[in-house]
Amino acid sequence: MAGQIDARLAELGIELPTPTAPVANYVPYVQTGKTVFIAGQVTLWNGERRFVGKLGATMDSKQGQEAARLCALNLIAQAKAACGGDLDRIQRWVKLGGFVNCVPEFGEQPAVINGASDLLVQIFGDKGKHARAAVGVASLPFGVAVEIDAVIEIS
Repeated sequence: MAGQIDARLAELGIELPTPTAPVANYVPYVQTGKTVFIAGQVTLWNGERRFVGKLGATMDSKQGQEAARLCALNLIAQAKAACGGDLDRIQRWVKLGGFVNCVPEFGEQPAVINGASDLLVQIFGDKGKHARAAVGVASLPFGVAVEIDAVIEIS
């Protein structure tokens, strides 16, 4: 029945941001068959850049988790657009690719990306469980702390 995920979001007091438009030559998502590839989402809240900095230098893991959570909210907003507004069409969050802007010595990338993974499971239950990668990078667009892309399966 449509609306279960929207009801879950309301129950948790979670608001989704407005899906962001691409800033370069790409589209926010591509659907092929039942698979949707969602382009990397950064730490924007309705156009406002948040969590700018480098893990291990200007931010700690807890702030990184909050940044990853914001990326996940943007992923969900893009997924909702891909599903014609019906998040109940999501059959599975298949894979996340997590990129953490960090100093070379920082080794807590998996803990940072847990901010996104935990949120998806909290909202979608077993459908939110996914494979993933969590890697450190030297920089990200606009100096943001985290970027995450996703693959989902929809009905």
